[in-house]
Amino acid sequence: MHGSPEEFRAGISGFLGGYYLFLAAMNSVLAFHLWHNKHKVAQACVWVVVTFVLVAIASAAMGGSPPGLPAWLRDDVNAATGPVVYSVGTTALLAVLYLGRRFFVRPMVAWSGLNLALVAMGFSMVDENFASIVTKPDNVPIVGLVFLLGFFTWLATSQAVENDDRAKQGLPPKEKLDNEKVLVWPDLVYTELICMIALTAFLIVWGIALQAPLEAPASSVKTPNPSKAPWYFLGLQEMLVYYDPWMAGVVLPSLIIFGLMAIPFIDFNKKGNGYFTIEQRKFSYLIFQFGFLEMWVTLIILGTFFRGPNWNIFGPFEYWDPHKVLALNNVDLSQYFWVKGMGRGLPKAPPGSGLGTELLWIALREGPGILLLLGYFLALPPLMATTVFRKFFVKMGFIRFMLMSNLLLFMAALPLKMALRWTLNLKYIVSIPEYFLNF
Repeated sequence: MHGSPEEFRAGISGFLGGYYLFLAAMNSVLAFHLWHNKHKVAQACVWVVVTFVLVAIASAAMGGSPPGLPAWLRDDVNAATGPVVYSVGTTALLAVLYLGRRFFVRPMVAWSGLNLALVAMGFSMVDENFASIVTKPDNVPIVGLVFLLGFFTWLATSQAVENDDRAKQGLPPKEKLDNEKVLVWPDLVYTELICMIALTAFLIVWGIALQAPLEAPASSVKTPNPSKAPWYFLGLQEMLVYYDPWMAGVVLPSLIIFGLMAIPFIDFNKKGNGYFTIEQRKFSYLIFQFGFLEMWVTLIILGTFFRGPNWNIFGPFEYWDPHKVLALNNVDLSQYFWVKGMGRGLPKAPPGSGLGTELLWIALREGPGILLLLGYFLALPPLMATTVFRKFFVKMGFIRFMLMSNLLLFMAALPLKMALRWTLNLKYIVSIPEYFLNF
């Protein structure tokens, strides 16, 4: 905590004042560009008004009264924050952005969205708990990465939409029209030198402005709470909530690497090579965007900004209370089947049984889960080949299709397992703790 709310506001007022002035300068440059270069006077006037509004907000912030979100809104956001709302909400947002991509890639729409996001962030930073999270030296670069990811996703999508429109008109993609030679000596060296100098200057300013996020020397008797992996591994750490370490830390990452290596061998679509497009590669585009943005980036954001002490989920405006306790009663599928369904105890090998007998009893106990997994990985691929993926099966052949379908099923296993945990408190479909084998 940073002391009293008044002391916190006084301490952050100067930063927020400069922050809003920077936003005002951005919009004033855009307004000048629209007026002078594009001759769009009406749009320029709109952004001039936005600039004056931001200057007024900056003046209020420098005066010690930065505007913030109302308390009721922060409370509602905290109450609604949870893994279900977060995952479903981000998935729905990605679906809306994909379906309305022709609207959202418009420069003025994207610029308006960027302004709204930056202003909302400024308003949110008036809250002490939110500011303590996003201004933490470890998290500052991640905030920047989120905005950079949004920018480059917009840039690639806008170029893909433009190429798709050109294809409908019978025109070649824009990349084919670019006959510029590849930069070599001395142009490439000049570019690299300028980038090196600019990046060095930026890192010097960064090192002066932000203190290094160093902690106390490591001790086996005092571990941080929460104890988090580096940001690029937080997606894997989030998977540990739903899977055993061998699955979340070994099998799934290996399948990701293996799947990326297998793409050139299982891809039969020759279109879209060397230029941006969505219409010509819808299936590949959707799978990649869902796998990268929803099942990786959003998990990193969740682990960075929402996972607090004891790995509990906290709202963005909620104090990270280390004493917060949530009652969880996660149950294995075998317990659902035998105890709750059949009304009896779990099958157990008689005392003194040999290894073979013990394995048979374990197979009986976990029979429902084993059958479910066999049906998922063995029965679904033929069903996919004869229904919605029939065209893929015809073009790919048996081996390539089975490889693709099993990679898709493994990818879908994560959101399915997450949904089962949220709705049924299901811990493991197959639980064999005797041999550390759980799924």
